[in-house]
Formats: sequence, structure tokens, C-alpha cells
Amino acid sequence: MLKRAFFIFRIYLDMFIDFVFGLIFEGERKKLPELDKRHSILLESAVSLAEKIRTKQLKSEELVRTCIERIQAVNPLINAVTDERFEAALKDAKEVDSMIEKGLPDEYFKDKPFLGVPFTAKESHAVSGLTHTLGILSRRHMRAADDAECVRLMRAAGGIPIVVTNVPEINKWMETRNMVFGQTRNPHHTGRSTGGSSGGEAALHASIAVPISICSDIGGSTRMPAFYCGLYALNPTAGHTSIKGSTLRSGLEPTMASIGFVSRHCSDLAPLTKIVAGDKAAGLNLDRAVDVKKLRYFYVETARDLRVSPICKDLRDTMTKAVTLLTEQAPSSDLAPKPFYHNGFNYMFALWRYWMTRETEVFGKMLTNNSGEAKFIVELPKKLLGMSDFTLAAILKLADDQILPPVNKEWAEQTTKELREELINLLGDDGVLLFPSAPAPAPYHYSPLLRPFNFAYWGIFNVLKFPAAQVPIGLTSDGLPLGIQVVAAPHCDALCLAVAEHLGKSLGGVQAPCNIPQ
Repeated sequence: MLKRAFFIFRIYLDMFIDFVFGLIFEGERKKLPELDKRHSILLESAVSLAEKIRTKQLKSEELVRTCIERIQAVNPLINAVTDERFEAALKDAKEVDSMIEKGLPDEYFKDKPFLGVPFTAKESHAVSGLTHTLGILSRRHMRAADDAECVRLMRAAGGIPIVVTNVPEINKWMETRNMVFGQTRNPHHTGRSTGGSSGGEAALHASIAVPISICSDIGGSTRMPAFYCGLYALNPTAGHTSIKGSTLRSGLEPTMASIGFVSRHCSDLAPLTKIVAGDKAAGLNLDRAVDVKKLRYFYVETARDLRVSPICKDLRDTMTKAVTLLTEQAPSSDLAPKPFYHNGFNYMFALWRYWMTRETEVFGKMLTNNSGEAKFIVELPKKLLGMSDFTLAAILKLADDQILPPVNKEWAEQTTKELREELINLLGDDGVLLFPSAPAPAPYHYSPLLRPFNFAYWGIFNVLKFPAAQVPIGLTSDGLPLGIQVVAAPHCDALCLAVAEHLGKSLGGVQAPCNIPQ
């Protein structure tokens, strides 16, 4: 009864927080520029654009120029771009067009499936010659000398980098804001958050400005911005994508982080993921044929983690729509979705917090560019006096790392093991779990400071190292994106994508944040 009373209290507290922050940020809502008819090519998938370039229906230079024009139109409103290589990208595109005009063998296109297609990357991925600040002032003049491995692989596949996009400090917050480039805004509602840490990528992609967006995910950093901005995303099975050159990582250390993409087209996610998985792509089984009507479905309506806000009505209704659809389409009652719960979901944040201590990077040291270590007891007073180089979110992260007691190692590892084993046994190679994306749609700017644990709905699957897809499912009555997660056992990434595409197409999918001329 006490737990139930606490959740009721949290519901009213969240309503009050939204009311107060709404008074501040509702007036900041601005409409994105209409998509120019000349830019309508950007509505197509990356796979389709690559095919048109390959068959001489579209020139790479034309596509790159269109992206540049759209980026310049929307970026003043969303503040997503931190650096660009527009002239160099146009030069690259002209070279591609010249090569294609002269004639290329089929094998060349097979090795470069995205030849001539522009892409962007979050700024924590090194892109040679562009800023690589990680959102911290001590690196504000830093430029990457080499490409991160995911960028190198994307270039090797024929892609052309055009910009890098904003991130929170060291990728460790639920909003994309830092002291170097400021705050990135959600294209669906510029008074609300894009999420983090791939918020710049999601905001730009949702604004229909780029066809390929490279992200990463250690606690929802790909899926959260995808949800808040109304996009598809896949966080693949951990251990299959290299993070070398991303957030200064060597790529040799074990991690629960993965490289992923956000996209308006679910069909792009498998071929793009195969690119960044490189030699390990076969382990993801992305080419597996999947019949969604023959899968077994399980679902969780809400977790009972006391640190996390209760699920709002809009997102409960979204889950109900998905479950109802799959129930109606089930060929037999045995294949109708069934509820599932494990007590491990009561501790989603605590488990993520423990496993973050097993990562090699030290947040306090990285804030100083590894030239010392930022301390909470020093930075909080400096922040109160307006003298700190860091955001309040980063300082609260220092408190979590340096002040609060650690999570019990034996308990965390045993609970993780039990949850992981039960889910693997439950799902097998033909089952998926429908799971809430978050307690609520995109929050107002700064309000996550009062609800710092809500990302745990994504983070728990980083802990388990399971593949998880984010599915856009239409909009609220106020125009905010809705969605759910689709989770599968390790190496069953194709199941996530097949179900994601089915649910997205059936229940609303991606909705543009601007007017699109007919």
C-alpha cells in the first residue's frame, strides 16, 4: 500500500513539474520551416537514395547540396550542428558523380552500398578535421585528427560526412546541452528536450535534413532521442560494433555501449548497422527472414522502480494499442501477447549505475580532458557563484559518482544474471518483449533535472546487452511523439526490426514536425 501511495504521489508531482516548466517553456514553441518541394527527395530512405545515385537518377552533388540547404534552414531553430564540412562534402560528391559517369563495376557498388549518400555523426564520434569537444570547455578548440571507427566504416561504404552534431558533456545526460554549444531543441516542440546523448543527430534527422545519422548508446543514448523526436532506432546486441575513436575510447575495452542509428525509415537500420558492425555483422543475424505473425510476444506495461516516474496515460494507451493489434493478428491464442514481469525491473537504475562503474572511463577526469579530476564538492559552490565550467547535470553526475554510496556488487551481478537468464529462456530465438520507452513523451527543457532516473527504461537493456529497437507510434494530441521499445534476446536483432517496422506502419509510425507540400 505504501508503494502504491508513493506512485500516486509521483503522478501528481510529475503533473506539477510539467505545469511549472510549461509556464516557462511552452512559449518557446516555434514551428519548423516547411519542407521545400525542392527538398522532398530527403523524405526517401538512405537505401533508396543510394540506389538512385547508383543508377544515375540522382547526382550525389545534388543530394549533398539539398541537405546543406535544409540544414541551414532548420538549424537556427534546433541548434543541432556544431561543425560542418560543406565545401569538402560537395567536392567529395562531385568526385563520386564523376566516377559513376565514367562507369563503375557492380562489385564496386557492392563494397560501397551507400556511395554518394551524405551522413552526419554526433560530435563525440571523431570526424577528421571537425570539432571533437565532447561538449566540454577544456576541449573547445579540439579537432579530430582521425575518424572514429564507425565513421571510417561509413566512409568506406561510400558515405560522405557533412556535419557533426551536439551532445551533452561526455554523452552523460538526458538532454543535449553543454557549455560550448548550448542547448539543442526538439523539432516537434522547440520548448522540449531532444533527449541525449544523440540529441543533435535525432533533432537534425527528424527535421528531414539528413538521410543517415550515426549515434551511440550506453544508457538509451540512441533510443531516447529517437523516441523524443519520433524516429526509429536500433541499439544492436552489445559487443558487435567498435567504439574506437568515440568519446576517446580505444575500442579495446569491454563495454555495454553500441553504435547505432536513428532513422525515419526502419528499413535503413539493418543495412546501416551491418556497415558499422563490420566483420562482426554476421553475429547480429540481420538478414534473417522474420514472419511477425509467428513470433511469441510478451509485454511489460510499467516497471515498479521507485526512482522512476509512473507511466503516463498516453504511453499506457500506446502499449495497449500495440498489444491489441498483435492479439487481433495472432493466428492462435498461444501466440497472443502475454504479460511478463521480473523483480529485476524494480531496480533498473541501480543496476545500470552499478554496471557503469565497470566501464573504463572516469567521468570526473574526462570533464577536465584527463588533465585532473573535477570534484563535486568544488564544482557545486562554483556553479552557485556562476563560475563553473560545467552544467548542473554534469555536477549532479559527479555527486552520483563521488558522494553517493556504491551499489552492492554481489547483489547487482546476481540480479542482472537472473534477469538476463530468465529473459533469454523466455524469448528464445522467436520471442520479443514489448517494453515502455519512458514514463512520458519529450519533457520540457531542464525538467529532467527533477526526474533524473527516467532513462532507466532504456538503460536496463544496455545492462543486459540485449538488442532493442525504438518504434515511433504517432503523436499525442499536443503533437509529441509516442512509441515503445521492442526487445529480443542477444543476436536476434532482426526480430526487433521486423516487429518495429510492423508496429510503426500499423500504428502511426513517423510523423513530420513540419508541413510537407503535397
